[in-house]
Amino acid sequence: MIVDLPDTTVSTIAKSLVSVREEGGAVALGRVLTLVIVTTHGLEEDAIEAANDASREHPMRVIVLMTTPEGPSKLDAQIRVGGDAGASEVVVLRASGGAASNEESLVTGLLLPDAPVVAWWPDNPPAVPSQSPIGRMAQRRITDAATEPYSKDRLASLGTCHEPGDTDLAWTRLTHWREQLAAVLDQPPFEPVTAVEIVGSGTSPSTGLLAAWLRLKLDVPVDWRYAQQEEWPHGIQRVRLTRASGDIVLERSNPVDATLTQPGQPEHDIVLPRRTLRECLAEELRRLDPDLLYGRVITTGWELLGPPQATK
Repeated sequence: MIVDLPDTTVSTIAKSLVSVREEGGAVALGRVLTLVIVTTHGLEEDAIEAANDASREHPMRVIVLMTTPEGPSKLDAQIRVGGDAGASEVVVLRASGGAASNEESLVTGLLLPDAPVVAWWPDNPPAVPSQSPIGRMAQRRITDAATEPYSKDRLASLGTCHEPGDTDLAWTRLTHWREQLAAVLDQPPFEPVTAVEIVGSGTSPSTGLLAAWLRLKLDVPVDWRYAQQEEWPHGIQRVRLTRASGDIVLERSNPVDATLTQPGQPEHDIVLPRRTLRECLAEELRRLDPDLLYGRVITTGWELLGPPQATK
């Protein structure tokens, strides 16, 4: 069910939510959190689709906020429940002019009572998320360094402004890589790693985060570089761990499959697909406490890591 509320107020939206739930027989008691998505016009549907999919694991209220300072002072809203909202209820807010001047007041009256708040910026996050109007009310703050505005220097800024509760989907995309590498090093021979090499796409900030994680955890030199677009277009391509008995190499041959090579063992083909937005969002919503390891990686690990090598 979709209900459009043109030129409305927050109070009217809240009352309409109650009416829509009563009409559809839905309740808000099962909602475990409020997810506030701050995005721009034209990009909201992908974020809503990912949130709807994740809501089947985490029933929640989703508030999508889009603001523009230009135009007349106006607030338009849309309420989605039932089949149009997965296991959540979605409130889409489009504010312009003076109505867009106070993001916090637009959202506060629609938050679930006594439920944690998670803020997500799928694109164009504030310079310091924890100090933004929406970020101040959230227990967790999710950004994505792989989206606009993209910059190879953006990881450094994540570390300088990091506060407990911040996380980034570039880190979440590394979960399977970290699991595979940890599993390999958990097997004999238990030799120390003496050097690490990482290659990834120039559009993948996850490359730098993986390098920072390995530098922090292994305390060895890490050489990393961004590949040319024609060499490898997306994500991480290869990780090489050097030990006395030989190199361990985990390398993707395509966006789905990878090959694990270890000394004295046959090659192993591994399914290592790039993670979807829905998978990454659902993983981040599983924990509402600060991700302490990410905090150490983006600050201490990044400071220990040297700059990337020149692109070949």
